[in-house]
Amino acid sequence: MIIAFLNHKGGVGKTTLALHVAGAWAAQGKHIVVLDTDSQGSALDWSEQRTKEGLPRLFDVLEFARDTLHVEAHEIARDAHRVVIDGSSHSAALMRSAMLAADLALVAQPSPFDGWASTQTLRLLHEARHFRPHLIARFVLSRCFARSLIVGQIAGALAEHDPPALAVRVGQRVAFADAARTGRLVAEMPRSELATREVAALAVEIEGIAR
Repeated sequence: MIIAFLNHKGGVGKTTLALHVAGAWAAQGKHIVVLDTDSQGSALDWSEQRTKEGLPRLFDVLEFARDTLHVEAHEIARDAHRVVIDGSSHSAALMRSAMLAADLALVAQPSPFDGWASTQTLRLLHEARHFRPHLIARFVLSRCFARSLIVGQIAGALAEHDPPALAVRVGQRVAFADAARTGRLVAEMPRSELATREVAALAVEIEGIAR
């Protein structure tokens, strides 16, 4: 199964979601491969920082910033329980290739005001479904202020949208930034119980869809 976290905008939480969901599944003993398709290489930087910190490798992170992903990803997936794609924010060709490779496309969305600004991402998703009619897609609300009324309203609106939104929302939490800097996951950080629970719930919901 190949899951892609996507959005043409940067800074929406794609890498955070990809790494933490991969970590949650790896903690269950699954063999997970993360493909870093973004030219910034944030997932790869996180993995290298983890090595510098002397922390054990939880899953493989591979650099894959080329638009042949839809050709090569399925070969990688043969030897893994899950392949998680950290989508590019800078290349429509790479995003298109990721969509054509994926079984489940998750559009990371940080705020209600950006919710309707994912025009390019949704256009590419519409195109991809011509070639992959069984491609499943969902919005995933990330970097949310958990108590915000407007976030709840947008979640309700997106539930009726195509694609709909996942039920689980991931908050804007300092623990995620601290974990990124040190090559860790929030489950490995102190005082990160809320973030850890959100990640665990998100991984479970995605798992249910991906089966």
